[in-house]
Amino acid sequence: MKLFETHAHLDLPDYDSDRESLINKCFKSGIEYIINISFNKETAMSSLALAHKYPHIFSTVGFHPHEATEFDAELVKKLAREKKVVAIGEIGLDFFRNLSPYPVQREVFANQAHLAVEYDLPVVVHDRQAHQECYNILKQENVKEAVFHCFSGDIVFAQQVLDAGWMMSFTGSITYRNSHLDDVVRLVPMDRFMIETDCPYLPPHPYRGQRNSPLHLHLIAEKIAEIKGITPKEVAEATFNNAYSFFRIPADPVKPLKSGRKK
Repeated sequence: MKLFETHAHLDLPDYDSDRESLINKCFKSGIEYIINISFNKETAMSSLALAHKYPHIFSTVGFHPHEATEFDAELVKKLAREKKVVAIGEIGLDFFRNLSPYPVQREVFANQAHLAVEYDLPVVVHDRQAHQECYNILKQENVKEAVFHCFSGDIVFAQQVLDAGWMMSFTGSITYRNSHLDDVVRLVPMDRFMIETDCPYLPPHPYRGQRNSPLHLHLIAEKIAEIKGITPKEVAEATFNNAYSFFRIPADPVKPLKSGRKK
């Protein structure tokens, strides 16, 4: 089963002891591509370094809402030109933990969404208890390509996201007993969602409490298949194609090319 991991944090210290062996296991297990997501200045650099080391790992650049007060527009502009940077993210709003002032979160999210449009890159959205405000800012900045990572909205918001032409992504949280996402999973068309582990966070059942990794990605595909009444292979194929297209993965990942991007 060929899989595409769309949201990992393999550059974090959690993997310092076994990063190389784990990544090799991932690729041998059927995972074809990994998008390693950054969320501040430090991870923007470490994620890009990881992408440069492995042809089938790609990176992003962006400042998470928790890091909004440290936003560096010039760094985002500089790394957005890098060939192995395929998205602006993860960016967005987090009104749950409130680690950055609301006005700063909003301003930084809007600025980065604007840069994504300017540099012709899709957006990876972090949205926690801020569904409508995330939606409004993306609309205000005329963002055409966005994925709501670790989707947590209800079926009404899911329909809004779909109507806007955006994508959603599901994590191991859909395997939890208290998950309320079954109706959303049934609603979303096969060409409008992706899968991710968000590792090292959100390990799927039965691995809760342990370090997560892309090796658990198949469990998310299997759960979606169960909910939708289809095969895991169908989920894997659809999400692979969706991610490959969304992140504009080049035919030759050793020499990635993009058309239409600002230089």
